[in-house]
Amino acid sequence: MTPATTTDQDAPRAAARDRAPSSRPAGWYAIVLELVRFGSVGALAFVVDVGLFNLLRYGPGEVLGDKPLTAKIISVAVSTVVAWLGNRYWTFTARRTESRTRELVLYGLVNVVGMLVAVACLWVSHYLLGLTSALADNVSANVVGLVLASGLRYLGYRRWVFTGGAAPR
Repeated sequence: MTPATTTDQDAPRAAARDRAPSSRPAGWYAIVLELVRFGSVGALAFVVDVGLFNLLRYGPGEVLGDKPLTAKIISVAVSTVVAWLGNRYWTFTARRTESRTRELVLYGLVNVVGMLVAVACLWVSHYLLGLTSALADNVSANVVGLVLASGLRYLGYRRWVFTGGAAPR
């Protein structure tokens, strides 16, 4: 057997294999990485949302025990700020614009639509269907509402919020 030889045609492929991954991945890898980051930020925001919702409804003093919609609106508002910070500085860092105010306002608007989806799910379950247990409220608002609103949010962020090119320095 003879040792494998490389040709001029093999050199670019070998060089590409040897390079370390770039800080700005391209193609499908970039989208998958962005979705993983979006999901991670979303998971943290989910914990904040669900935790605060349940704390307000069922925690000490049951501050908003008889007001599930108000509790949901407050928990979504707080988790929106957490998610904006994570998405701006990690998920969509290469797509953020120089105007934080513009992004925050548009981010808020996209999240208001997402919140309306979650609140509508909670309203239907709690008031229309009469499913008033803690489990039913959590499933309708924090599972069904989250699933429906997450896809909408991701598309809204990419389309209207994080529309910049390279990250500002």
